[in-house]
Amino acid sequence: MINDTNTWFTSWFDTPFYHILYKDRDDTEAHAFMETLTDYLNIPEHGTILDLACGKGRHARYLNKIGYDVTGVDLSENSIAFAKQFENHRLHFDVHNMCQPYHKQYDAVFNLFTSFGYFEDDGDNLKTIKAIKAELNAFGFGVIDFMNSEFVIDNLVPEEIKTVDAIEFHLKRYVEDGYIIKDITFTTNDKLYHYQERVRGFTLADFEQLFEQAGVYLLDVFGDYKLRKFNPKTSERLVMVFK
Repeated sequence: MINDTNTWFTSWFDTPFYHILYKDRDDTEAHAFMETLTDYLNIPEHGTILDLACGKGRHARYLNKIGYDVTGVDLSENSIAFAKQFENHRLHFDVHNMCQPYHKQYDAVFNLFTSFGYFEDDGDNLKTIKAIKAELNAFGFGVIDFMNSEFVIDNLVPEEIKTVDAIEFHLKRYVEDGYIIKDITFTTNDKLYHYQERVRGFTLADFEQLFEQAGVYLLDVFGDYKLRKFNPKTSERLVMVFK
Protein backbone atom coordinates (compact mmCIF):
# COMPACT_ATOMS: atom_id res chain seq x y z
CA MET A 1 0.00 0.00 0.00
CA ILE A 2 1.43 3.38 -1.04
CA ASN A 3 0.03 6.55 0.49
CA ASP A 4 0.58 9.70 -1.53
CA THR A 5 -1.15 13.02 -2.14
CA ASN A 6 -0.94 15.98 -4.44
CA THR A 7 -1.19 18.41 -1.55
CA TRP A 8 1.36 16.59 0.54
CA PHE A 9 1.10 18.53 3.78
CA THR A 10 -2.64 17.88 4.22
CA SER A 11 -1.98 14.16 4.69
CA TRP A 12 1.64 13.82 5.89
CA PHE A 13 1.30 16.25 8.79
CA ASP A 14 -1.89 14.49 9.87
CA THR A 15 -0.28 11.06 10.20
CA PRO A 16 1.32 9.65 13.37
CA PHE A 17 4.39 8.81 11.27
CA TYR A 18 5.31 12.47 10.80
CA HIS A 19 5.52 12.91 14.56
CA ILE A 20 7.46 9.66 14.98
CA LEU A 21 10.07 10.66 12.39
CA TYR A 22 10.62 14.07 14.00
CA LYS A 23 10.15 13.13 17.65
CA ASP A 24 13.78 14.02 18.50
CA ARG A 25 13.40 17.74 17.79
CA ASP A 26 15.26 19.85 20.33
CA ASP A 27 12.74 21.41 22.72
CA THR A 28 15.52 23.04 24.75
CA GLU A 29 16.69 24.95 21.68
CA ALA A 30 13.11 25.86 20.76
CA HIS A 31 12.41 27.19 24.27
CA ALA A 32 15.60 29.26 24.32
CA PHE A 33 14.67 30.70 20.91
CA MET A 34 11.23 31.74 22.16
CA GLU A 35 12.75 33.51 25.15
CA THR A 36 15.39 35.27 23.04
CA LEU A 37 12.86 36.29 20.39
CA THR A 38 10.19 37.62 22.74
CA ASP A 39 12.82 39.55 24.71
CA TYR A 40 14.18 41.05 21.51
CA LEU A 41 10.71 42.07 20.30
CA ASN A 42 9.88 43.43 23.76
CA ILE A 43 6.39 41.93 23.59
CA PRO A 44 4.37 43.41 26.48
CA GLU A 45 3.65 41.40 29.61
CA HIS A 46 0.68 39.10 28.90
CA GLY A 47 0.94 40.12 25.25
CA THR A 48 -0.89 38.20 22.53
CA ILE A 49 0.83 35.89 20.04
CA LEU A 50 -0.52 33.90 17.10
CA ASP A 51 1.52 30.76 16.30
CA LEU A 52 0.83 29.94 12.63
CA ALA A 53 1.25 26.29 11.61
CA CYS A 54 1.75 25.37 15.25
CA GLY A 55 1.70 21.59 14.84
CA LYS A 56 1.09 19.93 18.20
CA GLY A 57 1.80 23.24 19.91
CA ARG A 58 5.30 22.88 21.33
CA HIS A 59 6.21 26.55 20.73
CA ALA A 60 2.74 27.83 21.66
CA ARG A 61 2.70 25.92 24.93
CA TYR A 62 6.08 27.28 25.98
CA LEU A 63 5.16 30.84 24.99
CA ASN A 64 2.10 30.49 27.21
CA LYS A 65 4.24 29.09 30.02
CA ILE A 66 6.48 32.17 30.00
CA GLY A 67 3.52 34.53 30.28
CA TYR A 68 1.87 35.17 26.92
CA ASP A 69 -1.70 34.83 25.69
CA VAL A 70 -1.25 32.44 22.76
CA THR A 71 -3.39 31.08 19.96
CA GLY A 72 -1.98 28.20 17.93
CA VAL A 73 -3.49 27.34 14.56
CA ASP A 74 -2.74 24.54 12.11
CA LEU A 75 -4.28 22.80 9.13
CA SER A 76 -3.81 19.38 10.75
CA GLU A 77 -6.95 18.36 12.65
CA ASN A 78 -5.07 15.57 14.44
CA SER A 79 -2.34 17.93 15.66
CA ILE A 80 -4.88 20.45 16.95
CA ALA A 81 -6.91 17.70 18.63
CA PHE A 82 -3.73 16.68 20.49
CA ALA A 83 -2.81 20.27 21.38
CA LYS A 84 -6.25 21.08 22.80
CA GLN A 85 -5.57 18.98 25.89
CA PHE A 86 -3.18 21.75 27.00
CA GLU A 87 -5.62 24.66 26.56
CA ASN A 88 -6.27 27.15 29.34
CA HIS A 89 -7.74 30.65 29.57
CA ARG A 90 -4.63 32.08 27.84
CA LEU A 91 -3.84 29.22 25.45
CA HIS A 92 -6.13 28.20 22.62
CA PHE A 93 -5.81 26.02 19.53
CA ASP A 94 -7.83 26.05 16.33
CA VAL A 95 -7.85 24.39 12.89
CA HIS A 96 -7.09 27.13 10.38
CA ASN A 97 -5.53 27.65 6.93
CA MET A 98 -2.75 30.20 7.31
CA CYS A 99 -3.38 31.56 3.78
CA GLN A 100 -6.49 33.21 5.20
CA PRO A 101 -6.53 35.91 7.89
CA TYR A 102 -7.53 34.76 11.35
CA HIS A 103 -10.30 36.73 13.01
CA LYS A 104 -8.16 38.54 15.63
CA GLN A 105 -5.14 40.83 15.77
CA TYR A 106 -2.06 40.18 17.87
CA ASP A 107 1.10 41.75 19.28
CA ALA A 108 3.09 39.18 17.30
CA VAL A 109 2.52 36.51 14.67
CA PHE A 110 5.09 33.71 14.53
CA ASN A 111 5.57 31.24 11.67
CA LEU A 112 8.28 28.93 12.96
CA PHE A 113 10.49 26.02 11.94
CA THR A 114 10.11 26.30 8.16
CA SER A 115 6.31 26.19 8.12
CA PHE A 116 6.16 28.23 4.92
CA GLY A 117 6.69 27.59 1.22
CA TYR A 118 4.68 24.38 0.97
CA PHE A 119 2.14 25.63 -1.52
CA GLU A 120 2.01 24.54 -5.14
CA ASP A 121 0.23 27.79 -5.99
CA ASP A 122 2.77 30.60 -5.61
CA GLY A 123 -0.09 33.00 -4.94
CA ASP A 124 -0.74 31.25 -1.62
CA ASN A 125 2.68 32.34 -0.34
CA LEU A 126 1.79 35.99 -0.91
CA LYS A 127 -1.66 35.40 0.59
CA THR A 128 0.00 34.09 3.74
CA ILE A 129 2.15 37.23 4.13
CA LYS A 130 -0.92 39.40 3.58
CA ALA A 131 -2.83 37.33 6.14
CA ILE A 132 -0.05 37.87 8.70
CA LYS A 133 -0.22 41.60 7.99
CA ALA A 134 -3.97 41.54 8.68
CA GLU A 135 -3.40 39.62 11.93
CA LEU A 136 -0.99 42.20 13.39
CA ASN A 137 -2.19 45.10 15.51
CA ALA A 138 -0.75 48.58 15.01
CA PHE A 139 2.35 47.76 17.09
CA GLY A 140 2.68 44.09 16.15
CA PHE A 141 5.62 42.20 14.65
CA GLY A 142 5.60 39.30 12.20
CA VAL A 143 8.32 36.65 12.37
CA ILE A 144 9.07 33.97 9.79
CA ASP A 145 11.67 31.39 10.80
CA PHE A 146 12.70 29.63 7.56
CA MET A 147 15.58 27.42 6.54
CA ASN A 148 18.50 29.12 4.81
CA SER A 149 17.88 27.48 1.44
CA GLU A 150 21.35 28.23 0.07
CA PHE A 151 23.03 26.55 3.04
CA VAL A 152 20.60 23.60 2.94
CA ILE A 153 21.18 22.97 -0.76
CA ASP A 154 24.96 23.23 -0.38
CA ASN A 155 24.87 20.68 2.47
CA LEU A 156 22.12 18.36 1.23
CA VAL A 157 22.48 14.70 2.29
CA PRO A 158 21.12 12.80 -0.76
CA GLU A 159 20.19 9.58 1.04
CA GLU A 160 19.77 8.56 4.66
CA ILE A 161 18.16 5.78 6.70
CA LYS A 162 16.73 6.81 10.06
CA THR A 163 15.26 4.25 12.46
CA VAL A 164 12.73 5.54 14.99
CA ASP A 165 10.40 3.38 17.11
CA ALA A 166 11.43 0.32 15.09
CA ILE A 167 10.39 1.97 11.81
CA GLU A 168 13.13 2.29 9.20
CA PHE A 169 12.57 5.53 7.33
CA HIS A 170 14.36 5.77 3.97
CA LEU A 171 14.96 9.42 3.10
CA LYS A 172 16.01 10.83 -0.27
CA ARG A 173 16.68 14.54 -0.73
CA TYR A 174 17.05 16.51 -3.94
CA VAL A 175 16.24 19.83 -5.60
CA GLU A 176 13.72 20.05 -8.43
CA ASP A 177 11.96 23.01 -10.07
CA GLY A 178 12.93 25.34 -7.25
CA TYR A 179 11.71 22.98 -4.49
CA ILE A 180 13.80 21.19 -1.89
CA ILE A 181 12.25 17.73 -1.83
CA LYS A 182 12.43 14.87 0.64
CA ASP A 183 11.02 11.46 -0.35
CA ILE A 184 10.10 9.38 2.71
CA THR A 185 9.52 5.64 2.33
CA PHE A 186 8.97 3.06 5.06
CA THR A 187 7.18 -0.20 5.81
CA THR A 188 5.19 -0.89 8.96
CA ASN A 189 2.64 -3.63 9.70
CA ASP A 190 3.44 -5.09 6.27
CA LYS A 191 2.28 -1.92 4.50
CA LEU A 192 4.50 0.25 2.32
CA TYR A 193 4.11 4.00 2.74
CA HIS A 194 5.50 6.82 0.67
CA TYR A 195 5.25 10.52 1.48
CA GLN A 196 6.98 13.54 0.06
CA GLU A 197 7.88 16.89 1.58
CA ARG A 198 8.19 19.78 -0.88
CA VAL A 199 9.34 23.20 0.28
CA ARG A 200 10.06 26.11 -2.04
CA GLY A 201 13.73 27.06 -1.76
CA PHE A 202 13.04 30.71 -0.96
CA THR A 203 16.02 33.00 -0.55
CA LEU A 204 16.14 36.28 1.36
CA ALA A 205 15.67 38.10 -1.96
CA ASP A 206 12.52 36.06 -2.64
CA PHE A 207 11.09 37.01 0.74
CA GLU A 208 11.99 40.66 0.23
CA GLN A 209 9.95 40.60 -2.98
CA LEU A 210 6.99 38.98 -1.21
CA PHE A 211 7.17 41.51 1.61
CA GLU A 212 7.19 44.38 -0.86
CA GLN A 213 4.17 42.98 -2.69
CA ALA A 214 2.32 42.48 0.59
CA GLY A 215 3.13 45.97 1.85
CA VAL A 216 5.07 44.93 4.94
CA TYR A 217 8.51 46.16 5.99
CA LEU A 218 11.46 43.94 6.77
CA LEU A 219 13.12 45.18 9.95
CA ASP A 220 15.76 42.59 10.83
CA VAL A 221 17.28 39.38 9.50
CA PHE A 222 19.06 36.79 11.66
CA GLY A 223 20.91 33.58 10.88
CA ASP A 224 20.20 31.40 13.90
CA TYR A 225 18.11 30.99 17.04
CA LYS A 226 20.52 33.15 19.05
CA LEU A 227 19.69 36.01 16.64
CA ARG A 228 23.18 36.34 15.26
CA LYS A 229 23.87 38.03 11.93
CA PHE A 230 22.63 36.26 8.82
CA ASN A 231 25.23 34.91 6.40
CA PRO A 232 23.81 33.33 3.21
CA LYS A 233 26.68 30.84 3.00
CA THR A 234 27.05 29.72 6.61
CA SER A 235 23.81 30.44 8.49
CA GLU A 236 21.46 27.49 9.02
CA ARG A 237 18.34 29.61 9.53
CA LEU A 238 16.73 32.66 7.97
CA VAL A 239 14.80 34.49 10.70
CA MET A 240 12.98 37.58 9.46
CA VAL A 241 11.22 40.21 11.55
CA PHE A 242 8.76 42.53 9.79
CA LYS A 243 5.78 44.76 10.35
